Amino acid sequence: MQFHIQPDSDVPASKQLYDQLLFGIASRQFSPGHRLPSTRQLAMQTGLHRNTISKVYNQLETTGVVESVAGSGIYVKSLGNESGNADLSVSEIRQNVQEVSSESLNKMLIHGASLREARELFLAEIDWRLRCGARVFVSVPQRDIGAGELMTQELQQSLGIPVQLVPIEQLDEVLAQTHAGTVVTSRYFISAVEAITANRTVRVLPVDLQDYGKELAVLKTVPKNSHVGIVSVSDGILAIAEAIVYSMRGEEILINTCQVADSYKLKAIVRSAHLIVSDRASLARVKKAIEVASDDLMRIPKVVESESYVGERSISLLKRELGLL
Repeated sequence: MQFHIQPDSDVPASKQLYDQLLFGIASRQFSPGHRLPSTRQLAMQTGLHRNTISKVYNQLETTGVVESVAGSGIYVKSLGNESGNADLSVSEIRQNVQEVSSESLNKMLIHGASLREARELFLAEIDWRLRCGARVFVSVPQRDIGAGELMTQELQQSLGIPVQLVPIEQLDEVLAQTHAGTVVTSRYFISAVEAITANRTVRVLPVDLQDYGKELAVLKTVPKNSHVGIVSVSDGILAIAEAIVYSMRGEEILINTCQVADSYKLKAIVRSAHLIVSDRASLARVKKAIEVASDDLMRIPKVVESESYVGERSISLLKRELGLL
């Protein structure tokens, strides 16, 4: 992943770098355990002072997505329940699982457990996870409830089970009424969710976002002076998308964003944009707005439907965690 900083932007350079790093982590371009570039390497690549980069890394550490290892560097933090087996065959996965289970059993026996006790512990853990899977929540801040709506819609469709959307501000109250559950959130909000669930009998499963490689590749090739519109149900996605595209293209292209519910802004984008990038949940309304305005348009904007919000790897992992596979 290359980092692009626009020095003349109204957006502070530190925020530009922070947004790009966090997006790289949230979309698993930097996977758990990955060593991030040193402050010296990033300084050479971006032109930023090393103190500025250190402050960005400190902010990411406070957010809970990276950790500093003395004398080694900054690493993407593993949040648990994460797998690197997406590219392995079924036989390879089974072999790995057998090796891990045998190692775990050996450790339990070495520490004094009997085979009967080990069996009971394994069954109790499986039973608890199945009970947690009976209730699944998606939680995001109220200010970005649109991102939660996207996650909920995609998870219900992919998992085939009910999923309840709960704003983080209401999560503590909702969890007080349940004995077990699974809370799903993105890495952007993991720190806040873990703080609420710390002393409760629930699991927290972070999901990775799509890397939006297809969309970014299109935007890299858009001619200079083009007008690009980005439409989503999530204000948070729009803010991150605008920051990343601007840092990549600067003022070479004009970028306008709007939430799909804002009909006035949507009409303005339809009338002026050469290209519109829309999330799946907004696509029908974008196409309808283009159809309604078609007689008055000098040109029909090209529409690119963005990938699903949640990455395929995370969907697969959730299915295993929830006992759906």
